[in-house]
Amino acid sequence: MEQIKLRNHVKKFILVLFLFIISACQVKIPKTTQDLTISLTYIPNIQFAPFYVALDKGYFESNGLKVSLNYGNEADLVALVGSGNQKFMIASGEQILLSRAQGLPVVYIAAWYEDYPVGVVSLKSKDIVTPQDLKGKSIGIPGLYGASYIGFKALQEAAGLADTEISLESIGFTQVEAIMGEQTDAAVIYVANEPVQLRSLGYDVNLLRVSDYLDLVGNGLVTNEETIKNEPELVNKVTQAVLKGIDYTAKHPDEAYDICTRYVENLAQADKQVQLQVLSESIQLWQTQQLGYSDMNGWENMQQLLINIGLMQNPVDLSLAFTNDFID
Repeated sequence: MEQIKLRNHVKKFILVLFLFIISACQVKIPKTTQDLTISLTYIPNIQFAPFYVALDKGYFESNGLKVSLNYGNEADLVALVGSGNQKFMIASGEQILLSRAQGLPVVYIAAWYEDYPVGVVSLKSKDIVTPQDLKGKSIGIPGLYGASYIGFKALQEAAGLADTEISLESIGFTQVEAIMGEQTDAAVIYVANEPVQLRSLGYDVNLLRVSDYLDLVGNGLVTNEETIKNEPELVNKVTQAVLKGIDYTAKHPDEAYDICTRYVENLAQADKQVQLQVLSESIQLWQTQQLGYSDMNGWENMQQLLINIGLMQNPVDLSLAFTNDFID
């Protein structure tokens, strides 16, 4: 009888020891994470809220990714992604086509913006209410490059205006000041930003939106062919985290604003209502119904525009420029 009890005690001890060892092993096995950089254009700004939200909510981390954000010039960054020196960035549709025309194998893997975010703003007193009204006017633009330039050329084409019928002036990112001081009749802007600032300062403005005249491909998540081929699981993880960030931000803008204050220097000292309005206007441009989906029509329009204005000589294979394979 005593031997039976002893055997039972030994069995219990072995079982407890076994469970303890298993538990200890589970605790000590390290979770492997992959360091990754995602490049954003411009500078830290509330308009990049989905990325700050994705970081803050752990959407990247839960997919085993330790993500850092990098900021810089869009054309420079897309060259790095196309050459394989970086793997992910946000870029506008025209950069994808211009890069592929130069042999850089960049691929647009998830749409962020549904509407092209560029427009032209002017004081109401200037009476610019259609693209045709730009005839004979001076228009300030950050520079003759990027989405601002492409968007303006789309409006110019819609109006049927020759270059000699307008005065296009490079003014850097001083559109608000230029409009306030009437240094130019109009300015090329991002529709979610400068018009909000001008209205908050008491100015009545008119806004021409490129998206009202032509469907073009706006900002989206971009990688390259090599990463898609060799690391499709990584591409999927990044895509899903970004889309979750977009979705959560659109549904919880007030919380997203608070998160942004931890990532955007001096945001907490800025006018909160203005910044919330900028975020609200931005969300209206995002693709929130069919998250990430990219439509061929926008790509066809973009390519034709680039050919018409002489930035591309020959068309590229659009089926290779974007994919919907990594969205739900």
